[in-house]
Amino acid sequence: MNTITLLQPDDWHVHLRDGLALKRTVPDLARQFSRAICMPNLVPPVKTVDEALAYRERIMAHAPEGVNFDPRMVLYFTDYISPEEVKKIKDSEYVNAIKLYPAGATTNSDNGVSDIRKVYAVIEQLEKYQVPLLLHGEVTHNHVDIFDREKRFLDEVLSPLLKQFPALKVVLEHITTSEAAHFVLEQDRNVAATITPQHLLFNRNDMLVGGIKPHFYCLPILKRQTHQQTLLEVATSGNPKFFLGTDSAPHSKNAKENACGCAGCYSAPTAIELYAQAFDQVGRIERLEGFASMFGADFYGLPRNTQTISLVKEPQVIPASLEYLENEQIIPLYAGQTIQWRKV
Repeated sequence: MNTITLLQPDDWHVHLRDGLALKRTVPDLARQFSRAICMPNLVPPVKTVDEALAYRERIMAHAPEGVNFDPRMVLYFTDYISPEEVKKIKDSEYVNAIKLYPAGATTNSDNGVSDIRKVYAVIEQLEKYQVPLLLHGEVTHNHVDIFDREKRFLDEVLSPLLKQFPALKVVLEHITTSEAAHFVLEQDRNVAATITPQHLLFNRNDMLVGGIKPHFYCLPILKRQTHQQTLLEVATSGNPKFFLGTDSAPHSKNAKENACGCAGCYSAPTAIELYAQAFDQVGRIERLEGFASMFGADFYGLPRNTQTISLVKEPQVIPASLEYLENEQIIPLYAGQTIQWRKV
C-alpha cells in the first residue's frame, strides 16, 4: 500500500505551551490534526473553565487561516480544585476533561496532586458526570526506580482508584510498558490509553547506546524493547481502547542539550507520518485510521471528523532544526533522519 487516505486524525494529548511558543506549535499541529486535547501544565496552570477558555482563545489566535482546528481544553487537577468545577466542565462546549499529574512527575507539575485520596470528592463528581480523568501514570517517590514508576502507579494508585470508582472514565496517558497495556486491556470500556510515536518507534537503547540522545528523553521515559513491541501490538490491534496522543512537548535546543535537560519530544510537525512509519513497520498500516481518527473521538463522545488527509509512501527527511521563540531552535523528533511516509 503506497497511498492511504484517513479521516482527519485528532491528537488526544499535546503540549502547545503559551505566549510566543504558540506561533510555532499551533500551526505545526493544526496542519495535521483537527482536534487536540491541550495540556494545562502552563505557568501558572489552567485550573478553571474560565482560564481554559481564555487559553483556547490564545491558541486560536495562531491557527492558520483556512484550517479547521478545534482545541479541546483540560483543567489541571490540584489538591484544591472545587468539586463544583466538574459540572462546569460537563456544561462547557470546549472543555472536555481534567488532568492529574502526581506532584513533580514531569514538566510544570509541581502544583499536581500530592495524594489522590485528598481529591476523592472531585473524582466522585467526575464519575457522576462521566467527565474523563486523564492520568500521568507514574509515582514520584524518590526511592522508586524511574523505569518502574508506571507499574507502581498501576498497582498502588490506579487499581485502588478504580475499585473505589468503578464507573470512572479514565485515559491512562502515554503508556510505556507491557504492564500498562495489559492493565488497560483488562478493564471495562471506560478505561483507555494514549500512545506516543516515540514509544512505538524507539526504546531506551535508541536513547542511551553510543552516547546519550537528549532529544529522545521524555517522561515517562523510553523503556525496554519488549515493552515497545507490546505497545506496537496493542496500538495496531484495532482495539478501540488505544488511540493517538503524541505528547508532543516543545523545549528549546538549549533546554534539551543541557546538564539537566528537559523531558519532552517535539513530534508535532510530522506526527502522523511517524505513526504511519510505526504501523507500516509491522505490516498494519490499514489499522492506522482507527487508532488516529476514530477511537479517541468515540471515547470522548465527539463526532468523528468528516474531512480526510492522504499519506503517500515517499521518503522525507525530518528537518534538523526549526525556529522557536526568539533566536532559539527546536529539534524535532528524529531530526535529520529519513522516514518513509509523507502527508500529501
